Amino acid sequence: MSEHVKKLNADSDVKIVDATLRDGGIVNSFRFPRGFADALYRANLAAGVDIMEFGYKVSKKMFDVNKFGEWKFCDEDAIRAVVGENATNMKIAVMSDVGRVDLKCEVLPVSESVIDVYRIASYCHQIEEAAGMVEYCNKMGYFTTCNIMAISKNDVSTLKGALEVIAKSPVDVIYIVDSFGSLYPDDILRVCDLYGETAYKYGKKLGVHAHNNQQLAFANTIAAYSKGVEYLDATVSGIGRGAGNCYLESLIGYLRNPKYRIEPVLEFVREHMTPLKKSGVEWGYDVPYLLTGLRNVHPYAAIDFLKAGREDYEEFLREITEDK
Repeated sequence: MSEHVKKLNADSDVKIVDATLRDGGIVNSFRFPRGFADALYRANLAAGVDIMEFGYKVSKKMFDVNKFGEWKFCDEDAIRAVVGENATNMKIAVMSDVGRVDLKCEVLPVSESVIDVYRIASYCHQIEEAAGMVEYCNKMGYFTTCNIMAISKNDVSTLKGALEVIAKSPVDVIYIVDSFGSLYPDDILRVCDLYGETAYKYGKKLGVHAHNNQQLAFANTIAAYSKGVEYLDATVSGIGRGAGNCYLESLIGYLRNPKYRIEPVLEFVREHMTPLKKSGVEWGYDVPYLLTGLRNVHPYAAIDFLKAGREDYEEFLREITEDK
């Protein structure tokens, strides 16, 4: 067994993070039906989910509020309208991309907020700035994560350098993010060792956020769990950008952990996710996403392919191969 495997106490160490509103919001500009967030909050509570991510915390100076729903911005009042004081064990999270939030104006002290967790999304070349954002949020009293994106595009030395920087910050959890859905379970196992070598040296925990381009989001998530990764991201029905994410209902079923219940999630699928899909909101595996995953390119190419109504898959494969 690798020295970087971390043994988990299955009943206490593992944490399920529901990213339905945040990653799912990308497919419909965060315009969910009335009552959707309230019902999801109640379902997550009943299911035993540990952390519910409400969406992004981005600056209204940078994005047009008329083009997006409320979970693009996660105003304090909007979250409180759903959770009140959140007098529960479930933590509330938001995500901020490096450079897309005015920390001093838009991040309240934790004593004034119902938010518990700030997740900072960063590419390797932004990691110094990400560490600064983590430090600021930590000083404001928040639990923090750093989600290092597009790691399949980075060589080992670049990734090691980024890990060293962020692990020296006050960050609580460092996330493995398969942004392009290009990694396989054996890749995930190696990446867990790579992350663990630095993270555990500084007393940090690990998380995983997988994308389903090759229908491997669930497999990659449980591969990371097998290596001791504690924070596991998932979304109801796998909703998320492009091919989507690890299915929350699959993850709960796999863990067989008495602190989680699948029935409230299944009820939410029936009452809210199935109607959402029938209304025309699109996400999930499709051949173009498979091809971008195979070629390790951004899924936006597949999104554009599908929007254009194209079906010439072989030509698309040639195009994204030539662009590499």
